[in-house]
Amino acid sequence: MHYAAEHIHASRVAGQTAIRATIAVMNDSVGTAAATLTAAEAAVEMLRLHGVQIIFGLCGDTSLPFYDALARLPHGMRHVLTRDERHAAYMADGYARVSGKVGVCEAPSGGGATYILPGIVEANESSVPLLAITSDISVSARGRYTLTELDQAALMRPLTKWNTVLDRAEDLPRAFRAAFNAMTTGRPGAAHIGLPFDVQKGTLARGEVWADPSLGEAPSRREGPEPFLIELAAKLLRSARRPLFICGGGVVISRAENELLELAAKLAAPVATTISGQGSIDEAHALAAGVVGSNGGTPETRAIVDDADLVVFAGCRAGSVTTERWRHPVPGGVKVIHIDVDPQVIGTNYRVDVPLAGDAKLTLAALGEEFDGRDGPYASGWPAGAVERARREKFAKFDALAASDEKPIKPERIVAELARALDPDTIVVADPGTPCPYLSAYFPVRGTGRKLFSNRAHGALGYALAASVGAHYGRPGVKCVAVMGDGSFGMAVGELETVVRLKLPITFVVIANAVYGWIKAGQKTGYERRYFAVDFSDTDHAAVAAAYGVKSWRVTEPSELAGVLKAALASGGPTLVDIVAQPLHEARAPVSEWVA
Repeated sequence: MHYAAEHIHASRVAGQTAIRATIAVMNDSVGTAAATLTAAEAAVEMLRLHGVQIIFGLCGDTSLPFYDALARLPHGMRHVLTRDERHAAYMADGYARVSGKVGVCEAPSGGGATYILPGIVEANESSVPLLAITSDISVSARGRYTLTELDQAALMRPLTKWNTVLDRAEDLPRAFRAAFNAMTTGRPGAAHIGLPFDVQKGTLARGEVWADPSLGEAPSRREGPEPFLIELAAKLLRSARRPLFICGGGVVISRAENELLELAAKLAAPVATTISGQGSIDEAHALAAGVVGSNGGTPETRAIVDDADLVVFAGCRAGSVTTERWRHPVPGGVKVIHIDVDPQVIGTNYRVDVPLAGDAKLTLAALGEEFDGRDGPYASGWPAGAVERARREKFAKFDALAASDEKPIKPERIVAELARALDPDTIVVADPGTPCPYLSAYFPVRGTGRKLFSNRAHGALGYALAASVGAHYGRPGVKCVAVMGDGSFGMAVGELETVVRLKLPITFVVIANAVYGWIKAGQKTGYERRYFAVDFSDTDHAAVAAAYGVKSWRVTEPSELAGVLKAALASGGPTLVDIVAQPLHEARAPVSEWVA
């Protein structure tokens, strides 16, 4: 057996054997029941048979048959009642990102179907396997000015990888199987299934209700690259003097961290990441160059990109942020090897010398086999200690600001105190705005895997609070911390009731400066300081959270921050730390478009 295939097989066989044994018991119990069941009951069964353990959402009139089936059947799944549909989707997204399993959210017709959209499109564009189930008006009521009627299929089509609204109960099992197949094969993404009210009450044969449980986790069916192209890529790497890996989220999604490190070590090649690619390599490793790009990148990391003579984009789309609007690396100035599971991504933004369409784990393993030492060790042209020097220079600037006792508290001080306070296994969820560039640039991700993430596809505010709930359920034994600006807090505050009701031990950190800071910073640098419609009132977020029942602190003194964070993290329930901080337009954020 080929090494890469053998490696994948060995890593999955134990888990799949257990899953199949469980499903066999489930199917046996199903077979002893009545010959037919309702479509609502079949939907519950199909989720169970695909290994779903948790559903995030809230009910509406059109969802009543589905909810009744959830209430009656012995499915073993947990339903988390949320306070709105957008955050149900964000919770499912966070769950999927840290667990690798399909995240499931549900919503009723009309407003529920429209509210859930931001989470669906974020997951789809971030290659997160997410299933959105919406209920709908009856098929027989279409076109009759029925309350909450809208064309859900048309609404969801551009936002999903796979999408349907059922017309018949008999089609439900095939639709669920197709949706799970689409979500977890190739480039993972989001799927939508619409369940009209009368379809939910229709019946179908129980024998049609079956599933392949391996499709409940992504990636489920890996595809490898062409051997000839692997040989070409290896030849190009051997001729390079200063190869560099730039890793996107595809490396973490594929769980290819070990294969990446083995190959990078053989080549003595630095490994840089996008924000979504953090966790591809332990950022304390000697080859870890840190985050590159216009959001979280620094002059030191940019210099490494500019010094490379060959770039390997691995699970990375080479988009505008990663490449600082396609200027670093310079187009045509370097050789390019592009690895991506989606062939259409390859060559979109850079001329590619070797395209490698395939799963990142299989592809990096195959490349690693080409450097087995038979033709001698690879001679790197990178100066000794180049990455370490760049990292030291970057953090020297950061540490000087992080030590400041100035008020309002500097963002650098917040990141430094968080880095000291958090366990290396902690999952940190960062909202856009102030948290994202600072945490991606300066928060040290220890170990590999999904430990720090943000919603980088569309960057909507209000993500982190809800996504941290999903992350908690995805890894319940690990501490979760959500870091957000006060603009984001205002968009998500209602879900604190959910957190308190469920007694979730999540710590929320609010960076408060009473401004939509990213936009104000853009107005400062690009529009001659013509500030307009970006400032709002100061809020005591700790008092707001306390009203929900969250143990909370408000911090204005830098010297108090370490002690408060320690107390908040040690608490067994939900906690919130409200930090009055320097606004972005006055800070030295690692955002290249704001730097002269």
